[in-house]
Amino acid sequence: MTPHDATPCDATASDAAASDAAAHEPTSLAAPPGSPRRTARRVTVRFAAEGGGSGPLTRGQDNMVRCIRSSAPEQINRESVWPVPHGTSVPAGLAALRLLVERHESLRTTFPAGPGADGFPDRQVVHRDGRFTATVVEAGDRSEDELDALAEELGRVDVAVPVALDTPPRARFTLVATGDRLLRLVVVVCHAGADGAATAVLIEDWHALAAGKELPPVTAPTPLEIAVAEQSPQGRRRAAAALRHWARILTTGPQTVFADARVTGPPRDHGALLVRSRTAADHLAAVCRRTGASPSVVLLAAFAALVAHRAGRRGLVLSALSANRQRAALIDHVGTLAQDALILLDTGAADLDQLIGRAKSASLNAYWHSTLDAEKVWQLVEDAAHLRGARFGRQVVVNDLSLTVPATVADTRPLPAVDPELTVLTAPPLPVRLMFTILRITGSLDFVLIACPQVLDAEEAEIFARALPALLAAAAEGPVLLADLPAVLGPPGGGRDGEWLLIDDSWIDLAAVHDLLRTALGDHRLSVAEGRLVAEVAASDPAFGPAEAHRAVVAALPGRDTAMAPHHYVVRHVTPAGERTDSGSGRDPAVVAALSALT
Repeated sequence: MTPHDATPCDATASDAAASDAAAHEPTSLAAPPGSPRRTARRVTVRFAAEGGGSGPLTRGQDNMVRCIRSSAPEQINRESVWPVPHGTSVPAGLAALRLLVERHESLRTTFPAGPGADGFPDRQVVHRDGRFTATVVEAGDRSEDELDALAEELGRVDVAVPVALDTPPRARFTLVATGDRLLRLVVVVCHAGADGAATAVLIEDWHALAAGKELPPVTAPTPLEIAVAEQSPQGRRRAAAALRHWARILTTGPQTVFADARVTGPPRDHGALLVRSRTAADHLAAVCRRTGASPSVVLLAAFAALVAHRAGRRGLVLSALSANRQRAALIDHVGTLAQDALILLDTGAADLDQLIGRAKSASLNAYWHSTLDAEKVWQLVEDAAHLRGARFGRQVVVNDLSLTVPATVADTRPLPAVDPELTVLTAPPLPVRLMFTILRITGSLDFVLIACPQVLDAEEAEIFARALPALLAAAAEGPVLLADLPAVLGPPGGGRDGEWLLIDDSWIDLAAVHDLLRTALGDHRLSVAEGRLVAEVAASDPAFGPAEAHRAVVAALPGRDTAMAPHHYVVRHVTPAGERTDSGSGRDPAVVAALSALT
């Protein structure tokens, strides 16, 4: 039985649609210049379900609420066009959406403002009943291609509108219809309610409900149940271990990946390339059979090998998204488990097979340590930047969505017409240098490469994207020597023009360091002694010393990936009483002690 079967609802979706149509005049929906105006109506749908209550936030919810409060909606929300079973009517579609909201607690969850000064939510509230509004857009006599374009346009517009944290549901629905016939369903999902894997479950459930099928009861843990488990002694120990894992990598691993003179500011103006290849899927399967590794691990190793070769370095720190979905008990969980796994990978292997083995071990370790207290991790990132003088960022990101794209969606896309098929996409604004998103691994290997042009311009990105299928093809036949990578990718790239030094396992451009010091401190002298950066500055304020200098430099670090704060400061004061010199690292002893306790 569905929750709706167990608990009567105030009104059916069909009733709601009829009453709304009678009560509200149609509205005109904005359209681009030259396009026909679109008529839309808003339909109120009431829901009533079993279950409810309140409790602490899950660690994933806490993380995403923090992101929502600091990021643009289009960086947090996710829009998609959900498949509609043939012959579905608008009332049936609304009824299926109501059942979907009643079925999954996460969609009925709100995050009311907390008691603190900043109002940050301190609990989640699952509502048993309520209402939501869906928009029905009249499509007219558009062709199939025009319907697809309309749905994509509606999604692009709607994804930029925030989803209120204190009002259910955690998604917005736009139905594209001709009369009573539902043709497309556009959904914007708030990441605090569902991540990519959870959205895949929602799509499958929606499709079944819209087709009139009865679903078995939900057996996956709810967000409230996960929150209880995370606050248990075992959950707290796991979070503490994860914090130590991050601390070790942030304080000892390489902070930067790409040593390129083109890196002159924050990542921007990204390019995106969709690559689809049937033969690459066959080669991937062959590598998996030969090595006994999963497709995810093989692709991680192949991507890391290419990144390391391109960057001309051995050690890599990669952020892996969707990390907590690796736990079997949470595969079907509808909620948000969005927390990074931080992978430290030594790519200095003889061949790809050996690197695949290392990638398996490193990724499993990272996945196990990816349930985190977001506030503590964010503070850890700040403390590590203060200690090392270099700020960690998501420079290289892997996002394996291959298990989260439902077959009902993947099967609607035709196989690539050429092999490989490359399609230029519009890239979202992302704070990353390079992102590898895996969409499909069977029938066709589909992935998206998103690159900041400061490290890979359009031509370089295409070469890089084509290199990955080529590497899989070679690995399908046997071990590939990593020394042979120039054959598929060319020589190590990057514009390392200028004066570069390898300091604290990071390539540093002295020109970038000078620019950082000029911004933060003004006139200065910079020297290098025994692998340490030493800055000399003059100060008119007698209270300004190494600690104040270091804080100013660290504050100017964001976006300066190839710069580093000095390890030592010499501050000269000239006063009527004479000259005085203060010197030191500028590091706060309390921060140093806190990090030492973790590592």
